[in-house]
Amino acid sequence: MSSTVSTGQGHLPGANPGPARHRHQPGPQTDAPPERPGLTGPQAVVKPVITVLTIGLVFVSVFLAAFHTPQAHRLPVAVAASDKTAALFDVRLQRVAPDGFQVDRYPDNASARWAVGHRHAYAALLADGGAPRIVYAGANGPAVSALVAPLGSLCAPGCHTAEQKLPVIDILPLSRGDSRGLSVFYASFGLVLAGFLFGQMTYQVAPRLSFGQRVGSLALFAVVGGLATALIASTAFGAVPGPFLGIAGLVVLMAGAVAAATVLLIRVFGPVGVPLASIFMLIMGNATSGGVLPPDFLPGWLKPLASVMPAGVGVRALDGIAYFHHDGLTSGIVVLSTWIALCVAALFLLDRIVASAAILHAARP
Repeated sequence: MSSTVSTGQGHLPGANPGPARHRHQPGPQTDAPPERPGLTGPQAVVKPVITVLTIGLVFVSVFLAAFHTPQAHRLPVAVAASDKTAALFDVRLQRVAPDGFQVDRYPDNASARWAVGHRHAYAALLADGGAPRIVYAGANGPAVSALVAPLGSLCAPGCHTAEQKLPVIDILPLSRGDSRGLSVFYASFGLVLAGFLFGQMTYQVAPRLSFGQRVGSLALFAVVGGLATALIASTAFGAVPGPFLGIAGLVVLMAGAVAAATVLLIRVFGPVGVPLASIFMLIMGNATSGGVLPPDFLPGWLKPLASVMPAGVGVRALDGIAYFHHDGLTSGIVVLSTWIALCVAALFLLDRIVASAAILHAARP
């Protein structure tokens, strides 16, 4: 009796085929969060209520803490004047707003004026030759303008009557398309919100995307959103002055940073990542962005977030490219790029861990 050996085309004589072996072929790797069964019973009733109320109450608490009675905290004011004049001016500033201003000395009028134009100071006393005057940047927003305007009622250095006022001059006004100074905030908030929604919807609409596909989708969203926002805010309405590509590039980075952070939170925490992203990216981020009030008006516990959250560094960079000679632009690009790089790297690492676990599982007999 002859035996056969199986080949792809039949059986060869002379061998006895052993039992067939089936090699496990792992499917395509995805970065979807672990699947969890839906809630039932009392938890299904109570948990959504607790989650949504928590988000709402955090919003109320944070925004009221930031804006219910905003006060300036040591706003830098440049002073180019003699020691006696600077000391006298400092005393008068403290009478106007105790602890509201901080006097920084500059050697001459030109350097003090430069400090205002580059947002190193909110206003400047120019008394190093010529008639003393106060200059400020209206592009810092109505809150700063309202705070600086009364400084004109201060008696000029060396005056003896209350009628001798200091002229107050706006050397860097808002654009005509942005009379209230809120356009940068609205433009950035729109894409921050869109970034959060993208991070949420990408797992709802396409939970089984591979890592590469999801990152590609994120990049497409950020680029298209940045270009569209710049087209609307800068070109259509003329509300945000500055170079189109610069504005678009910053908005791309802001949207990408928020979207990547939201995707990572959902990837790590599953459904809980959605309320976490809304609290940190939307509520904390926009409250401390400086779009409504400069960060120097925020409470001490909120102010540090303005220099690390995507919305805060993005708004400052947009203001800088629009008005303040690129103030905050470099740091904004670095911080936003770091957010994106770290979040994408974390997603990649999690994907590799899951892939390695799947391979080990498949290799077990």
